[in-house]
Amino acid sequence: MNDTPGWASPGSAPSDGQEAGVPRPAQPADDSGTPSDSPSKWSKTQPPPGQWSAPSAPGSGPVPPAPRPAPNWGGSPGPGPGGQYPGWGQTPLAAKPGVIPLRPLGVGEILDGAVSTLRAHWRTVLGVTIVVAVISQIGDILVQRYLLPEPVDVDPNASPTEALNQAVDAMQSTLLALAPSLFITIIGTLFTTAVLTVVISRSVLGRSVTLSDAWHEARPRLLQLLGLTLLLPVMGAAIVTVGILPGLLIGSGAGIALTMLGGLASVVVLIWLMVNFSLSSPALMLERQSIVASMRRSAKLVKGTWWRIFGILLLTMLLTFVVSMIIAVPFSLIAMAVDGDGLSGLLSGSGPDFGWPFLIITGIGTVISTSITLPISAGVSVLLYVDQRIRREALDLELARAAGVPGYGSERPGNDAPRG
Repeated sequence: MNDTPGWASPGSAPSDGQEAGVPRPAQPADDSGTPSDSPSKWSKTQPPPGQWSAPSAPGSGPVPPAPRPAPNWGGSPGPGPGGQYPGWGQTPLAAKPGVIPLRPLGVGEILDGAVSTLRAHWRTVLGVTIVVAVISQIGDILVQRYLLPEPVDVDPNASPTEALNQAVDAMQSTLLALAPSLFITIIGTLFTTAVLTVVISRSVLGRSVTLSDAWHEARPRLLQLLGLTLLLPVMGAAIVTVGILPGLLIGSGAGIALTMLGGLASVVVLIWLMVNFSLSSPALMLERQSIVASMRRSAKLVKGTWWRIFGILLLTMLLTFVVSMIIAVPFSLIAMAVDGDGLSGLLSGSGPDFGWPFLIITGIGTVISTSITLPISAGVSVLLYVDQRIRREALDLELARAAGVPGYGSERPGNDAPRG
């Protein structure tokens, strides 16, 4: 039964307890047109049910029986995209002007949309990712070759307190060694994310975009995106520091246990926050919001669907990791075979001392894997943002109008990309 006001299935009987004001079927009328309470004058002999037909004119053939109603009567009678009326009981097909259908998306559709964007705009996507990956990898190779400090020696016979101090020193050395590479990665990710967000937003509308157009649109938001990109790692480092600092200050066995417990708790909090803020970059780029406003916007869109978004992001990370390993492992094996000194040091246990051949060959593998996996990760993030806005704010109607899909109204000026 349809609860829509003013809708009733044709041929349905009045509900029990129907009020007097609701029309009822009229009683048979006599010759004067007034209802009659006298006994029925209809013949007692009637044709079998369903076989009666109205009298026909002389010479005409039998009138065919009335067509049966289509199945699923009571389905949505409204027109679908393009103004076409679907069959009764059928769900209207969603408009698909670009890489995704304009409706709530499944996990497979989000991943397929990210890959489809890479295929449809491969010149623009690979143009930016390869350039950024090559520059980042050259900087990383130079850092590894000339700026990395010597690893800290660990005494296997040290006491628990000495082992804890050695672990802290090793952690500090690792962080100092990773800091230049991390900074280079952040800067490279910044430019890539900014340009790819514009490309993916255009691909949702089915519009082509050149690298210069994407850069022109993304450039005004680079400073805000840089602030957001730096703020999130700093926030994560602060959370981890707060979690492990009490145990490090206490020392001894209890301090080690407290450090492990605090580190585990800080990781849980960090994961929760990172998922909440995972849609901040698309919100900042596409809605022209500030850093704090985009983080609040992301948390609002994620609210109530945290586990779903966490699962999609985790699946994306696993897929990109597998793709990276498939590409990187052969290059690493080739690099170790070419660089004999590094391989001999690795086998002897004295520690690898890889030279230029190893760094260059592994760098080529990293560039290739980054050029493939980074667009997929960025695509999933942007499409998750679009999906959440479709689910919560009916953004699909705005996107259909912006794409010029028939039946959704005219496009409003300036809607080249999905915006708030």
